[in-house]
Amino acid sequence: MKGTNLGEFEELVLLTIAALVNDAYSVAICDELEKNTGRSAKLGVVHAVLNRLEEKGFVKSKLGEATSTRGGKRKRYYTVTNAGKASLIKAKEVRDNLWSMIPGMALKNI
Repeated sequence: MKGTNLGEFEELVLLTIAALVNDAYSVAICDELEKNTGRSAKLGVVHAVLNRLEEKGFVKSKLGEATSTRGGKRKRYYTVTNAGKASLIKAKEVRDNLWSMIPGMALKNI
């Protein structure tokens, strides 16, 4: 496993994969990112992040079945690994700690 820290966009992609559960493939990930962040998610950038997350051991991928609508091409589906879940939990804890340090901005029960 290479590196254990998550960059901001890596974290967003990992969270999106977790949210999409069994339907996390690159185009769906891009669409969901754009819908939830309001910013454009380029397919090439998402692919690079998916490869990096897989190298780090935070996601695993598998090919789905070939479909006629895709000209026989198969989609690559992604799932979050236990290491990926642990990394997300750690990132959330760090953010929650920092938020709780801001006077008047403590987030309770989040």
